[in-house]
Amino acid sequence: MQDIRVWDNVDYERFHNEIIPLNQPAIIRSVVSDWPTVQAAKKSSKTVVEYLKPFDKNVVISALVGKPEIDGRFFYSDDLTDINFQRADVTLTIGLERLLAIQNQPDPHAIALQAIQLKQVLPEYKALHPQPLLDSSAEPTMWIGNQATVAPHYDIHDNLACVVAGKRTFTLFPPEQVNNLYPGPTLSAPAGVPVSMVDMKNPDFKRYPKYKDALEAGFEATLEPGDAVFIPALWWHGVKSLETFNILVNYWWGGNSQDNLSPNDSLLHSMMSIANLDQTKREAWQHFFNYYVFKTMDDPSEHLPPKLKDIVTELSPQQAATVRNFLAEKLK
Repeated sequence: MQDIRVWDNVDYERFHNEIIPLNQPAIIRSVVSDWPTVQAAKKSSKTVVEYLKPFDKNVVISALVGKPEIDGRFFYSDDLTDINFQRADVTLTIGLERLLAIQNQPDPHAIALQAIQLKQVLPEYKALHPQPLLDSSAEPTMWIGNQATVAPHYDIHDNLACVVAGKRTFTLFPPEQVNNLYPGPTLSAPAGVPVSMVDMKNPDFKRYPKYKDALEAGFEATLEPGDAVFIPALWWHGVKSLETFNILVNYWWGGNSQDNLSPNDSLLHSMMSIANLDQTKREAWQHFFNYYVFKTMDDPSEHLPPKLKDIVTELSPQQAATVRNFLAEKLK
């Protein structure tokens, strides 16, 4: 396991011109250490809770609740057809107060308030907590919980995750390690995308031997309040929350085409339409994907007139709408 590269004194220009183009994970120390919530959290968990509660608009959010025996590991059920925790509807204030109430219990339930859309739940938060590394259009999402482990998974967007309260250890793997991470099923995934079947706390190398190769290629770092980590799209990342009370705020951006088409949707479609064909057919389609999509051969448009409007070159808005409608009808 390698250390994630640490960057200091990072501003907007350096982040976009030096860090993002590397497409490598990066730790950015103390980038949001002046946030009011970070300052409050450094005093105590109760202080940051009391800071947040007056801003709560009492919008219903989702809470994940797991029994003590899951040891904070939100995961699949034993038969992989479901999840090993329950979901509950709460308000942010109720969730925060519950976390404080069980903070000192020796064997508490695992609780996670996940993907809190601050634009709706705490609309004043963004103005009071400016993100110096991103455009103002990037919206913050908050994650709150006690000691828990999130299995390695991937995001389809670039991700900047900022620790507000507590400490978190991030374990990252490059996209090409997918084969060594033993992804679980998609439809019953705890958070919408497959997660690694390997328990990061206690990996079973007999059952998952290739995970050793993933660890050799992996990166790890522990973040303090005020620190941030840049996670490029499709990099697998597992997260261990180390304190009895933890808050993280992240931002997602990019990852889709200019037409806002999701490559992940294309992946799901291809899994259904191609993955179960016989080997010769799969290999044949692989050539077409390499040519048209991944462009590992010649440029598929170089022999065509440059002003030609086509899916191989550049679609007109009307053509793009026609193709979208065609695909939508096919998917029906």
